[in-house]
Amino acid sequence: MSLEDAKRQIDHAFTREDLKGQSFENAFAGATSFLRRKYTKDLTGVDVAVTGLPFDQAVTNRPGTRLGPRAIREASTLQPFDAPYGWGYDVMSEFAIADYGDMPFDYAMPADVPGRIAEHVGEILRAGAACIALGGDHSVTHGCLRAHAEKHGPLSVIQFDAHTDTWTDDDMARVDHGTFMYKAAKEGLVVPERSVQIGIRTDNPDTHGFNILDARQVHREGPERIAERVHEIVGGQPCYITFDIDALDPAFAPGTGTPVWGGLTSHQAAVILRHLAGLDVKGGDVVEVSPPFDTTGATAVAAAHVAVELLCLWGWTRRAG
Repeated sequence: MSLEDAKRQIDHAFTREDLKGQSFENAFAGATSFLRRKYTKDLTGVDVAVTGLPFDQAVTNRPGTRLGPRAIREASTLQPFDAPYGWGYDVMSEFAIADYGDMPFDYAMPADVPGRIAEHVGEILRAGAACIALGGDHSVTHGCLRAHAEKHGPLSVIQFDAHTDTWTDDDMARVDHGTFMYKAAKEGLVVPERSVQIGIRTDNPDTHGFNILDARQVHREGPERIAERVHEIVGGQPCYITFDIDALDPAFAPGTGTPVWGGLTSHQAAVILRHLAGLDVKGGDVVEVSPPFDTTGATAVAAAHVAVELLCLWGWTRRAG
């Protein structure tokens, strides 16, 4: 979309016809769709859909992540004017990206939510589009993995997080953001030995076979080497990237439910993500943004950048294929 075309339109979230291209519109006005993409439930011709999963009833500490998708979308309106830095291509101009809105669900039936998410994300995947999800607490990733595994088979997972989320929990009816990865492995959705958890800095002695590159290792070895290790672990396996914003140190992302000191810097996360290019990325999510504790908006800004990087990684895979 050219600047002259943009001038003839207002509120691109509703009026834009071409799903490709940058968006030149006042960042402080208009509807806050992700990257000013069009809000639509029609996935005809859509390459990748961004959707919100505003669920936070599985948290162990501070709530508020149900408001995360809205905050991430608002923060993303700072970015649609230029191609994402350092990629050498513009994912917004090369691919048709749509905002699929938020998943509807009955907040009084939390046990139904993982299945509802699997169906919602599955609708997107069955339509031929990829999916990038905005959480929500980290339990939402369980449903996303169910949908992606149904389409692509068991996945390698690249998890940025302060916590492993593999605490043992054999009650499959429970919905808990600290046990969903254990359950995903138990269901055969993920391949632990070909998966990696980055930024961990809380103790959980049983790794359940997942490879852990903890925060101290990131600080010691540097982000480029960490990315190399991820490539070595994942190889050519289809993979899913889930980014819990608490992987970042609270200095960079205070607005989250369970902040832990000693985490990644935003620079380290950006470098690692950029150097994951070349992996077979099928989809991803960014979760655990809690706006009530995000007094400056910095956490939502970081999450919006992560979501854009996930789009770029997915696009890199698509271009190579």
